[in-house]
Amino acid sequence: MATPDYIRDLRAHVGHRLLPLPGVSAVVFDDEGRLLLGRRSDTGDWALIGGIGEPGEQPADTAVREVFEETAVRCVPERVLLVENLQPTRFANGDECEFMDISFRCRAVGGEARVNDDESLEVGWFALDALPQLNEFARLRIKLAQEDVPTWFAPVTQL
Repeated sequence: MATPDYIRDLRAHVGHRLLPLPGVSAVVFDDEGRLLLGRRSDTGDWALIGGIGEPGEQPADTAVREVFEETAVRCVPERVLLVENLQPTRFANGDECEFMDISFRCRAVGGEARVNDDESLEVGWFALDALPQLNEFARLRIKLAQEDVPTWFAPVTQL
């Protein structure tokens, strides 16, 4: 995942300390009900498309931008699936981040799926009964995208 310039600037001031960062993930379906996935260049794993919001950018706009930047597919967010604070991550360089993920169900409205940046090795459309191996993060979001359920969020821990 490419690091946005504003985060590099922040890191110059805060070093490797924990940064809370806004993130989005997109569960994108086409008119045939297929799911858009990218094979990440950093891990080689198939994954949902997602990324970090820019300052002042609305989460739905982040989802649309990230999907286009990574896959050349145009999409429209339809609903919020999930809002979740993820476990802190420590990167190889020592940087620590805690991402708050807002996941959207999206509908593709144009473009041809292709690798459109250096964050993916491959991109493609997959039938739901022929998905590659995916982590629990992706599987939960795909499940929620297929159901007509309220937005998921962690229960309140204090009143």
